[in-house]
Amino acid sequence: MLIPFLLFLLFFPAFAQEPIPDYDNPYAPIIFDKDTYTWTDKVRITIIAPSWNENTNGIDTIGNHEGRFIKISTGERSIEPYTLTETEPDSGIFRGEITLTGFLHDVNGDSKKDTNPRTSGSGPSDGLLEVTRDDKITLSFEFADGVVLTKSAQISWNEGKIEFDSDHYFIDSTATVRVIDQDMNLNPEIVDTLVVEVSSDSDSAGIKVNAIETSDTSGIFEGAFSFSSNQESSGQRLFAVTGDSIHAKYKDTTLPLPYSIQDTLDITSESKLESSIPLLERADLSDVYLADRSGNPVQEIRAESSFQIVGTVHNNQNFEQPFVYIIQIKNQEDITMEISWIQGELSANQTLQVSQSWMPDSTGEYKVETYVWNSLKDTLPLAPNLVMTVPVQ
Repeated sequence: MLIPFLLFLLFFPAFAQEPIPDYDNPYAPIIFDKDTYTWTDKVRITIIAPSWNENTNGIDTIGNHEGRFIKISTGERSIEPYTLTETEPDSGIFRGEITLTGFLHDVNGDSKKDTNPRTSGSGPSDGLLEVTRDDKITLSFEFADGVVLTKSAQISWNEGKIEFDSDHYFIDSTATVRVIDQDMNLNPEIVDTLVVEVSSDSDSAGIKVNAIETSDTSGIFEGAFSFSSNQESSGQRLFAVTGDSIHAKYKDTTLPLPYSIQDTLDITSESKLESSIPLLERADLSDVYLADRSGNPVQEIRAESSFQIVGTVHNNQNFEQPFVYIIQIKNQEDITMEISWIQGELSANQTLQVSQSWMPDSTGEYKVETYVWNSLKDTLPLAPNLVMTVPVQ
């Protein structure tokens, strides 16, 4: 009887039966591409549901079958049914996306609403859904009779960040300021923009820099500007001099709890403008000499007589340089007897002669030390200091 059975198999080949879905323990993981979204994000959804792969040679859909709907909702709005489509024939993986549209809110302080909240769509990629700041998006899938699978993700605002691309710049540099704030990705289909206020110690009013999103959905905004020490601020050019701190400010109007929706916060960052000339080469300090009241050099110095300590300082830079010229006099025991200084500003490549009066009160050997710093506060030397020994009779 074996031969007839083999003939039966030959003419009537066996077919493997598709496994019946286990509705008591359904296999259909719901995956969001993020754990937390901001108010105008694009939400990408994946559902792995091999038991819904009905047509092995075609593209199946889920979510739109009667009694087996997919519903996507927030606290106050919902879309149902919403269709997801299979990624390729026989994959059993279904995908779709939906765009959150926020709520009415002015993000840049111009008294105009910058969002267009609305709810519509049927899938797989045309969904629009209104949300509030501290909302939650939930997907519900009626997988089988009495079996509803759900997945939720939080919605919240973020506190922005701002930074320069360097902690220092030179006068001929191009600076880039960067704002990181996902909440300002107001339209995930296009590149958004925002404004950053940039200023210097020498120009507190500063300029407004347009920062452009690096891609449609990055939430990272960059703006570039240049410096000038000879021209006033204009457009994307900032007036600043060497030694200035450079300040950037972005006003964040989309703050998370515990801030209220109406709160704003200035997010700031700071950099520094430095000279490309090494610090000790930014000025020249010429040899110091002693002169009488008429400015004529003198060789013999007597106690209780008045003299002028004369020196020359030169600005090696092609822009203005604040400076302080310091004279320190010490006796032969290396005790400081006198300190005096002159503050001012050297024009580009300017040479300036400076002098201070001195009356030694006793005989002996003195040291006259001269310094050129950028200021009394920062005490950064612009040139090597000089020391001169002066015998007083």
